[in-house]
Amino acid sequence: MESKSGRFPFPFQPYPIQESFMEALYTALDQGKIGIFESPTGTGKSLSLICGALTWLRDFEEEKKKEAARLLDGSVKEENSNSQLSEPDWVSEFVQMKAERDMVNKLKDEELKRKKREERLEMIRHNAQLRYDMKRKANEDDEAVKLLQLSREGVESESHDPEEEGLIVAEYESEDEATPKSRLCDDDDEDLEEDHVTKIYYCSRTHSQLAQFVHEVQKSPYGAAVRLVNLGSRQNLCINPEVTRLGNVQMMNDRCLEMQKNKHEKREKAPDLEPKRRRGDAKVTCAFSGFENLMAMRDEVLVKVRDVEQLLQHGREKHTCPYYSTRMAIPAAQVVVLPYQSLLHASTRKASGIKLKDQIVIIDEAHNLTDTISAIHSTEISGAQLCRAHSQLSQYCERYRSRLKAKNLMYIKQILFVLEGLVRTLGGKVGQNPNTQSCQTGSELLTINDFLFKAQVDNINLFKVQKYFEKSMISRKLCGFVEKYEGNGVNTHSSLKNKENRRIEGLGRFLQTLQSKPTDVLEQQVAVEDKPIMASPMMLVESFLFALTNANKDGRVVIQRQAFLAQSSVKFLLLNAAVHFAQIVQECRAVIIAGGTMQPVADFKEQLLFSAGVTENRILEFSCGHVIPPENILPIILCAGPSGKQLEFTFQTRDTPQMMEETGRVLSNLCNIVPGGVVCFFPSYEYEKRILGHWESTGVLQRLQSKKKIFQEPKKASQVEQVLSDYSKCIQRCSNAAIGQTGALLFSVVGGKMSEGINFSDDLGRCIVMVGMPYPNIKSPELQEKMAYLDKHMPHVSGKSPGKALVEGLCMKAVNQSIGRAIRHRGDYACIVLCDHRYARTGTLQKLPQWICSSTHTHTTFGPAFASIRRFFLEKRQRLDIV
Repeated sequence: MESKSGRFPFPFQPYPIQESFMEALYTALDQGKIGIFESPTGTGKSLSLICGALTWLRDFEEEKKKEAARLLDGSVKEENSNSQLSEPDWVSEFVQMKAERDMVNKLKDEELKRKKREERLEMIRHNAQLRYDMKRKANEDDEAVKLLQLSREGVESESHDPEEEGLIVAEYESEDEATPKSRLCDDDDEDLEEDHVTKIYYCSRTHSQLAQFVHEVQKSPYGAAVRLVNLGSRQNLCINPEVTRLGNVQMMNDRCLEMQKNKHEKREKAPDLEPKRRRGDAKVTCAFSGFENLMAMRDEVLVKVRDVEQLLQHGREKHTCPYYSTRMAIPAAQVVVLPYQSLLHASTRKASGIKLKDQIVIIDEAHNLTDTISAIHSTEISGAQLCRAHSQLSQYCERYRSRLKAKNLMYIKQILFVLEGLVRTLGGKVGQNPNTQSCQTGSELLTINDFLFKAQVDNINLFKVQKYFEKSMISRKLCGFVEKYEGNGVNTHSSLKNKENRRIEGLGRFLQTLQSKPTDVLEQQVAVEDKPIMASPMMLVESFLFALTNANKDGRVVIQRQAFLAQSSVKFLLLNAAVHFAQIVQECRAVIIAGGTMQPVADFKEQLLFSAGVTENRILEFSCGHVIPPENILPIILCAGPSGKQLEFTFQTRDTPQMMEETGRVLSNLCNIVPGGVVCFFPSYEYEKRILGHWESTGVLQRLQSKKKIFQEPKKASQVEQVLSDYSKCIQRCSNAAIGQTGALLFSVVGGKMSEGINFSDDLGRCIVMVGMPYPNIKSPELQEKMAYLDKHMPHVSGKSPGKALVEGLCMKAVNQSIGRAIRHRGDYACIVLCDHRYARTGTLQKLPQWICSSTHTHTTFGPAFASIRRFFLEKRQRLDIV
């Protein structure tokens, strides 16, 4: 079915706000705008994005075909008439004719490729058996050759262990040395299949959100015809048991690339030149990456829309790798679905084969986009990891010194020198056990230049070091080296020569002391999540050094010294997210930034868009109300509790017994009249623990328990689903009971596991209670530095400090996300209670979503607020009884 205008195909009659959304989206894409789209959850945002964007893409492709046909037709007529025209200036005519011929030839080539692709895919749709013409060499078509060509050892020697050849970095030459580049390594190579067609890159925060989007596409009118590719990591898409059993993402990546390398080396080496191997030394290759099968599955991926689970199932059925086949399908795809990190991080984009030039990018769930970009480009490394990286690289250099070229040795020594400097800033020394090296505790925040000077590495060209990391892939080599000799990796030999054992004895002993028990905070957290520690931390070092190449004003380095070197750390903090977003907005035809709530938009535009070079006239804003009728939501700002005490949860007042007891009375009264589920958000885990402890000692929890069964947000992410299931079952059980508990009460934390992405629809969230205002820790050195940066580089609006606006914005974004857990569809209804008189301030109130702000009632006393809430639920119950 189509909308009333007939412009946008839609699976049902769209709401008016959905039609408005699609019209605005179409305009933004057509005019090459940066669109900020705010549409509350439950208003069909995903479907509006799909149908609006794909309608524009359909029209764009049709117009492009017509334009190509006109130009091609015009070129024929012009050729026929040229002989009858008087001869103009011959130079101008020659230049003009050549440019026109080049354009026509390009159009003809594109049209031929398009027709061939469409014919091929149409044949697959009708289950025709295809025979692929394999005229190209496979080593020109597989991404792994590009990644690994530079890593091959230049000089083959039968006297060395063939197993170690892959561990040695290839001969390295800097960019300033005039050396012809290998065609396989040229960044400007033609695409393997064809040029990238105009496409839409859709990204969101989690894989579950991406899966939900793909399912919406499948149900849409475009589901049967659109060419959609779903990108994921090897952890999500690998089907090789030898790789998936490793569990750790980095180890899986290394093992997969090693198998690809082995496959190409086997193909490229002539049988008579290949050195003889000992029995059992044959290198393992991947049985799922046959070129013909990958090409076949690439087309099958384009023919039918599949989510990650369906891709995995299809890959297993076809005995073909979904990871590589989806990447090969990117150029011809119309829609590419991928996680945030794959799009927002430049090197990840490049590795994935993503090209943004003149393309469309849609970033969904973008309310925390600025923070997300900062988090992706910020990195932290501990003293234990720095020492481990230095020890591993030293042992690597010592073992292969005689086989490493001069340039390699020079850069490896530079990296070792930098590592020594980083450890020195923490007050330690390399070559000694970091678990026993004591440090003088304290923290220090420095500019990038000051940090480099403090580490005494300011004379090192980090840009050249970073280029060496990228081209030599020394980090991957080191991972393979450690796995081979540490005894934990997939390449471990069961027995080594005594000489080899002696040479790596120190490394093994040192690694054993470091990895016997995780001692630093980061590793303890990893251990809690049951994730293995990566074989080598050098990739983390690489990320940290890359971060230090940012402009001095755009980042800061936090030195955190603990009692021992192992627990101490250095952290890079990105202050200016716009510097990494600028490339996206400059290259793309249009960028759409969408979310359930994008407030406060003014701060978002200032910090991310204007700083990235976007002008006001390129920005298009769209915000719509909710599809629910106004009477289905009751937002209340509660300024005082039942005993008349003003509710103000500042740092100075929130811990007083009087404030905690007043909060308990508010919640007890609400639980007496609210049916189903009540979700109560506290500003922090610390405050939740403190107030619940007080309530337990004063009997408040027992009173609450008599009306609602109490649940608490778990600390482990793996337990969230179980808690939600028990919470839901309890509410359903209570709704069928005549007496006793009337539902459940769930205690959660703003910014915690329940505050985003969780659906408290219908009886699961009849009332959302926000206790206080979740301001971030103003004493945090990171936040203080960010505020100082904004105050210095951003304009003051209406006399307000940009740093202060940042703090308020972070607070209200967190509030908006939490209260957005309720009201998930048109027939839903809920009450929202904001417990703090500070919410009533004009500036704060305006930062609430528009559809909530316009319906909000402020109550200075508890009685009228309580009466309105009672009346709200009585009316809903009466209406349901009538129905």
